[in-house]
Amino acid sequence: MRFELLDHTADILVRAYGNTLEECFANAALAMFDQIVDVSTIQPIGEVEVKIEGDEKEELLFDLLSELLYLHDVEHVVLSSFDVSFSEEGLSCLAKGEELDLKKHRPKTEIKAVTYHMLNVDKDTPSVTVLFDI
Repeated sequence: MRFELLDHTADILVRAYGNTLEECFANAALAMFDQIVDVSTIQPIGEVEVKIEGDEKEELLFDLLSELLYLHDVEHVVLSSFDVSFSEEGLSCLAKGEELDLKKHRPKTEIKAVTYHMLNVDKDTPSVTVLFDI
């Protein structure tokens, strides 16, 4: 299981898993886009690279997801594949997907923002928890 939805009254709470924190970050991004549209309908035919500077893992996760959500909102892309790697400067993410096509990608939920509330990066498990404002 790459991610699970947790009970929350008004918003979307996700816990993403992986063998590494990089996989957890990638699966959190996948979980976010799977709430927006069915990710199984997305073809990885285009790619975007996102670079985030910083050293706090929580900040990096928040900034990565916020940037990917911004790309969806402004450039109308949907993404389904994420390759995340950490460096001394922060992280980079190569995301693959395609332009949003409402005939192909049926909207599920509009995510307004990534929030800091309940944001958690657990290096031991490893897992990450993110709350999305809808």
